[in-house]
Amino acid sequence: MNQYVIAIDQGTTSSRAIIFDHSGTIVSSGQMEHEQIFPQAGWVEHDPAEIWNNTREVIASALSKANLTRHDIAAVGITNQRETAVVWDKTTGEAVYNAIVWQDTRTQDIVDELAKDGGPERFKQKVGLPLATYFSGTKIKWILDNVDGARAKAEAGDLVFGNTDAWVLWNLTGGVDGGVHVTDVTNASRTLFMDLETLSWDEEILGIFGVPLSMMPAIKSSSEVYGTVHTSQLLREVPVAGILGDQQAATFGQAAFQAGEAKNTYGTGCFLIFNTGEEIVHSKNGLLTTVGYKLGDAATHYALEGSIAVTGSLIQWLRDNLGMISSAPEVET
Repeated sequence: MNQYVIAIDQGTTSSRAIIFDHSGTIVSSGQMEHEQIFPQAGWVEHDPAEIWNNTREVIASALSKANLTRHDIAAVGITNQRETAVVWDKTTGEAVYNAIVWQDTRTQDIVDELAKDGGPERFKQKVGLPLATYFSGTKIKWILDNVDGARAKAEAGDLVFGNTDAWVLWNLTGGVDGGVHVTDVTNASRTLFMDLETLSWDEEILGIFGVPLSMMPAIKSSSEVYGTVHTSQLLREVPVAGILGDQQAATFGQAAFQAGEAKNTYGTGCFLIFNTGEEIVHSKNGLLTTVGYKLGDAATHYALEGSIAVTGSLIQWLRDNLGMISSAPEVET
């Protein structure tokens, strides 16, 4: 009897696979860090191939530690670092550039140019977000504008985009052999391109950014079967049945289901999410309006969010860049 579920947590500094039993108890886990690539000041990148390879490794590790096989797993879920943009060739399965991480600020010139007409809140009423380097949209535009041949390939329909949830899902379900190109509403709401009311890509905004609609993944709810794991994978034929951006997943995991409930997470950054229920609420004080979650055909729950980009990642910087500590737990001693 398949009585376990496995959660893939593709985070900013590492990828994890965690196996839960029916009561929600953790049975086992696997974790691997990936390289933080800093080509120049303000630029932060990850290698998409490394992320996918690590994802496979941690799945194998978690299964091995628990002495389980695919036959014991009822479903796979994915949670991920949001806004980190991957653009890849759907015919070769290879990324045309490294993943540009949510912390990256190289697109400030793009933000400034777009803000000349209407200011930084030019699209906020529709998408809930201000123009900022934080979100995926400017990163996609940067790749199309700066990687040789990328724009021509995109316009020919050969390139596709996804945050890391979509990248992992596409590979997990087959990649070039029929991989499913899908994201969920929470991740879509972090691109600058999704209309919060219709939960669909806004073609006018995509046109302003110069991003072809053909690049964008299909938008689905946070809880439904998107596809099954490809026969070449360790979890072959297991359904993939949930996707949530990491902070929305934390909100749901902490049972903040009702309007007025909130959670605060301290990880790579610090993120406060406040559930506003089925109402889209626009802040007058700099908070983001985002999708909280959507379960199948049920009503969408929205949220307000406040973010601090650098908190836990400072510990990694002290370890890897300054050499002040050799391991993260040393900060507590």
